Amino acid sequence: MGWVLAGGFAVFLLLGVPVGLAIGAAGLLVVVLSGFPLAMVPQMMFSGNESFALVAVPFFVLAGDILARGGISQRIVAFAEATLGRFRGGLSIVSTVASMFIAAISGSGAATTAAVGSALLPQLEEKGYDVDFSAALIAASGTIGVVIPPSVPMVLYAVIAGVSVAKLFMAGFIPGFLMGMALIFYAMYVARKRGYPASGKTTGGEKWRLFLDASWGLMTPVIILGGIFSGFFTPSEAAAIAVDYSFLVAFLVYRTMDFKKFYTLVVNAGVTSALIMFIIATAKLFGWGLAFYEIPEAVAKVFLGFAGGSTAMIYLMIILIILLAGMFMETASALIILTPIFLPTVIQVGGNLIHFGVLIAIGLAIGMATPPVAIDIYVASAITGLPIEQISKPIIPMVFVLILVLLLSTYFPSIILFLPKLVWGGAGI
Repeated sequence: MGWVLAGGFAVFLLLGVPVGLAIGAAGLLVVVLSGFPLAMVPQMMFSGNESFALVAVPFFVLAGDILARGGISQRIVAFAEATLGRFRGGLSIVSTVASMFIAAISGSGAATTAAVGSALLPQLEEKGYDVDFSAALIAASGTIGVVIPPSVPMVLYAVIAGVSVAKLFMAGFIPGFLMGMALIFYAMYVARKRGYPASGKTTGGEKWRLFLDASWGLMTPVIILGGIFSGFFTPSEAAAIAVDYSFLVAFLVYRTMDFKKFYTLVVNAGVTSALIMFIIATAKLFGWGLAFYEIPEAVAKVFLGFAGGSTAMIYLMIILIILLAGMFMETASALIILTPIFLPTVIQVGGNLIHFGVLIAIGLAIGMATPPVAIDIYVASAITGLPIEQISKPIIPMVFVLILVLLLSTYFPSIILFLPKLVWGGAGI
């Protein structure tokens, strides 16, 4: 029956069925062929969304939209440019640093790419930077959006794996920072090689003015993450507060938001969230089929047998599958499908669930910038008007740079686990 589940899902995808429907249809097929009552299908689907942590998803999506459309991201980018633009190829550095800041607000790779791209790409083109390289760098930097907290995929993983969202968020800081630094060093290398210019120097007074202007936006991650890690509010409550704060800043301080625009953003966030929630609901049915026929356990036996019991080889095989899945599937869908399949294997080899949660988030994030299905590239293409193929070529070396960070994080778990252990003293880590 496991072949029916996997084969049915593959066939539905090849027929062009949307991922959420393909997952649900494969699960339904197994229910029918197994002779179980159909009444369990809606019960199972509803139970898939019965988690308070999932309340964070629509709010983080909406907060990211407000960030991109409410003038907050533009001010953060302007401050970063004034601070770092004086270096050769400084705008390339700015695009990555700005992505790291905005990642700490949006929780979404696409939102990070859109926010930074719309603010910086016109300036990059105007100052002589190659547009295809600049678009590729911003798309690659957008992957940091789901690694540095808050992160929607991490919330989904926490619900599936039954681990702490706060600990996952804390674990994402160092690998997210390393991803940003790796892209910055690569961008500086390319800038020196191609002779990209430095921006004009900015006076101390101008920097201070831009900092004050951006400070309202820069306070957003402080409020969100500070509240979570201090225990003042839960991640779900933090997501709602992020929306309230972002809206008030855009509406009252920057005056770039009105109720008509806010209504449009709420509707768009609702549509996006509904798609994610539907995938979670159908994945619950799919996951029941996996668990009932003990497919994850069978996968674990195959991995253990093929790798000869080598934990390093097993992790390498899992990482390769995650990267491949990220290339062809949307992040939430891939995470929801792969997590229950690989968890038994990770547990059997003594792996840490927090460590693995960040690894799968990084691997699928890299997929967001890896052709052929790369949402960050599509966003950059929409902003620049360049064809997908033209952006895909210069992004390949950046993808390899990010994969290097993923491998380091895989085989040196302390990169991921250092901060959670420091804060929680190793309890439950």
